[in-house]
Amino acid sequence: MPIPLTPARLARLVVPLLLTVGLAACSPTQRVVRGVADQLAAQGQSSEDDLELAREASAFYLKLSESVLRQQPEHAALAAAVAGGFTQYAYAFVAFDADRLESTDAKAAQRLRERAARLYRRGRDHALTALEQAQPGFRQHLASPTAGTPPRLKPAEVALAYWGAAAWGGLISLSKDDPDTVADLPLAIALARLAWDAEPGFGNGSLAGLMGSFEGARPGGSRQQALAYFDEALRLGNGRNAGAFVGKAEGIAQPAGDKAAFLDLLQQAVAIQDAPGSPLALSNEVMRRRARWLIESADDLF
Repeated sequence: MPIPLTPARLARLVVPLLLTVGLAACSPTQRVVRGVADQLAAQGQSSEDDLELAREASAFYLKLSESVLRQQPEHAALAAAVAGGFTQYAYAFVAFDADRLESTDAKAAQRLRERAARLYRRGRDHALTALEQAQPGFRQHLASPTAGTPPRLKPAEVALAYWGAAAWGGLISLSKDDPDTVADLPLAIALARLAWDAEPGFGNGSLAGLMGSFEGARPGGSRQQALAYFDEALRLGNGRNAGAFVGKAEGIAQPAGDKAAFLDLLQQAVAIQDAPGSPLALSNEVMRRRARWLIESADDLF
């Protein structure tokens, strides 16, 4: 989740850039823009544990970062931060609000889901554009894996593939009435597979959890393989990744009708306490909030 740009953090970001601009007569303007991109990408990778602060600041961060990315389209780290920011914002602050509203205001919930779908699409497109920039023909290879040599991701491109696949999955999950979008599921899975082949431990188990979700969602998917992915996510997270517990609860226990396992996994997610400065602090808070809501909703889900 992008770190909120509080006034103090904004000052730390902007003042050095203003000093750099003052030297622009001696340095190319593009170097200044590159410095902004580097700073924004670093902000997107920082930790934050205040969910409401993140929500209030994310829109500004995303609009600023998106604007800079247009001038630095080859900046893979910033593209990954932007793609991840849109994906997480859609999931944590829009789609989740829709889930909570569903029982009391179905029309408002649907409007939120439509907005979340647009944000997911935006995140996916930023990731795919950056991958195409790095590897011309990437999208064609993704759509036609038997045509030519399949792409291999460099370490800097794994985050792009992960966020692109996660955003694509989110978009598909909200587009059940759009067969063309649903038909893209194999492409989203193929993108996640490229990330998995390059770095299966990415995100402290987050990628493994995404693979589990895709395995459970794809036609003919193997429950046993999905379970293996979710268990790997728990192992890679070393019990500290709340998303791995929530993913297994929703991806394995709920479809199986196992309410006891469902609640046990969610309670383990809620019980996680983050160390100061943990890179999982904000994502864990998002998932703890979802876990608490799912626990409260369990009687309606089973």
